[in-house]
Amino acid sequence: MPIAMLLHTDGSHGLGLGADSTVTICHRNTPPEQLRLFTKTADILVVAVGIPGLIKADMVKSGVVVIDVGINRIQDQHTGKFRLVGDVDFKGVYDKASFITPVPGGVGPMTVAMLMKNTLMAARKDFVYTNS
Repeated sequence: MPIAMLLHTDGSHGLGLGADSTVTICHRNTPPEQLRLFTKTADILVVAVGIPGLIKADMVKSGVVVIDVGINRIQDQHTGKFRLVGDVDFKGVYDKASFITPVPGGVGPMTVAMLMKNTLMAARKDFVYTNS
């Protein structure tokens, strides 16, 4: 189930999940002044747009929880080497956030773990095991 739905639902669907939260979804083309209004009021900010450093410190409130799902490969101006960065300006937002996921090393390992879990669950449903 998408994270927006998990946060929004009240849990009455039978899965026992739901945060009963108000959820606002913005698009990569949301005008910057409107985006700032939404991000500045967010308690939890999940960012996945594919724009390196889109979310800056002046766009979040103190104590926000930031989950940066973005992964962008950019060239370092000083070394010329490529590195991975998120959609959030990690260094700028770090001091304001109560929690922030790094890129790389944040949600990536969890994504891999859940992919492996789902693959295993699917494989177990496909095969009938017998004692022979």
